[in-house]
Amino acid sequence: MPSAIFTIGRSGLTASRLSLELTAQNIANAANPDYARRTLTQGELVMTGNIGISASADSLGGARPGVVVRAESMLVQRQARDSASALAAAESEFFAMREAESALETSGVFTGLIEFEAALTRLEGNPLEPALRLSALESARQMASNFRVAEGTLANARSLVQDGAAAEVLTVNEFAAELAKVNRDLVASREGTAGRAALLDARDKALRGLSEQFGIAAVINANGTADVTLDAAPPVALVTGGAAASMAISVATDGTLAFDVGGTAFVPASGAMAGRAAALDQMAGLQTEIDSLAASVIAIANGAQGAGVDADGNPGQPLFSGTSAADIDVALVSATGLATAPAGAPAGSRDTANLAALLGGLGAETGPAATADALLLGLSSRVSALDTRREGLGVVTASAEAELLRETGVDLDTEAANLVRLQQAFAANGRVIQVATELFDTLLGLR
Repeated sequence: MPSAIFTIGRSGLTASRLSLELTAQNIANAANPDYARRTLTQGELVMTGNIGISASADSLGGARPGVVVRAESMLVQRQARDSASALAAAESEFFAMREAESALETSGVFTGLIEFEAALTRLEGNPLEPALRLSALESARQMASNFRVAEGTLANARSLVQDGAAAEVLTVNEFAAELAKVNRDLVASREGTAGRAALLDARDKALRGLSEQFGIAAVINANGTADVTLDAAPPVALVTGGAAASMAISVATDGTLAFDVGGTAFVPASGAMAGRAAALDQMAGLQTEIDSLAASVIAIANGAQGAGVDADGNPGQPLFSGTSAADIDVALVSATGLATAPAGAPAGSRDTANLAALLGGLGAETGPAATADALLLGLSSRVSALDTRREGLGVVTASAEAELLRETGVDLDTEAANLVRLQQAFAANGRVIQVATELFDTLLGLR
C-alpha cells in the first residue's frame, strides 16, 4: 500500500511539473505572434495487482502524462492569411502611389506651366519690354527644369519600389526553403511532442510570411506538412512537400515587374508584390503622360516660334530642345528671339497675334495646363481611393487577427489560474509522498 502511494504521488508530481512547464512556456510566449497555445493531456495510470488479489484485477495508480496539444484552427488561420494578403497589396500600392503623387506635386510641373502662361500674358501687354521678355524666357527655363525634376523624382520613386520588390523576393525564397525544411522534419516528428508543436509553429510562421508577399492557397496534409500554391494567373506551385521552387523577378525597360517560379511566368493576384506590381504599372503610365505633356509643350511652343518673327523681324527659332520630360530644355539664346509677332511683321512690331496663338495653344481645354491639372487630380483621387480601401481592409484584418488570437493565443488570466491550480496540485502530490514516508517510518518502527 505505501509503495502504491509513492507511485501515485510521483506520477502526480510528474504530470504537474510537465503541465507547469507548458504553462510557463505559454506565459513566456504570450506576446509572440508565431506561437500557439499548448496544453498537456492527462490520463489514468492503471496498475495490475499481483499480490493478494486476482492477476486480472486492475487498480488506479495515479496520473499519466499524455501528449502536448497545440491550439489551432485551419479556417481562422486561412482567413487571417487572406485578409493580411489583401491588406498588404493595398498598403504597398498606396504607399508607392503616394510617393509618385508627392514626386509630381513637389516637382512643380503644373505650377511651372501656369507661371509660364502668366509670364507670356504679361508680355502680351508690352511685347517689346526687355524685362518682360527676359521674365518669359526664365519662366520657360524654370518650367523645363520642373519637367526634368518630375522625371527624376518619379524615377526615384519607381526605383524604391523595385528595390523593395527585389529584397522581398529573397525573403520569399527564404520562407519557401524554410517551409520545405519544416515539412521534411514534420514527416519524421512524433505526434503529441513539444518538438512537433514547435515545427507546426514554424510552419504557420512561414505561411504567414509568404501570404504577406503573395496570396497563397495552402493545403495542410494529414501529416501536418503544407503544400503552397501562389494565387496568381496562372496558379504556380511554390512548395510541394520537402521541395521548394525558386522565385525570381525581372524589371522591364518601362520599370514594370515580371515574375516567375521555376521558369514559369505568372502575374500575382494579391499580396504586397501584387500591390507593388500594380503601382509600377501605374507609374509607367504616369511617366508616359509626363513625357507626352513635355512633348506637347515643346511642339506648341516651337510651332508658334516657327510661325512668327522675333523683335528684330527675324524668323522665330525653336524655344525648346528635347523630346520628353527627361531632356526638355530652353534652346533660345536670347529673350529677343521670342517670336511675338506674326510672320511678315517688321522689326519692332507690337503685333502680338503670334504670341496670342501660343497662349491659345497652351491654355486650350486639351492643352498642357489642363492636361497637367487632370493628371494630378486623377492621381490624387486614386491615392485617396487606395487609402480608403486600405483603412477598410485594415479593419477586416484586425478582426481576423483578433479571432485567431482567441482561437490560438495565450490568455494570461487563464494561464495565471492554471499556475495556481497546478502549484496546488504539485503541493498536494508532495503531501501524498510525505504521508507515504510517514507510513513507512511507522511500519518500520513497529516491534
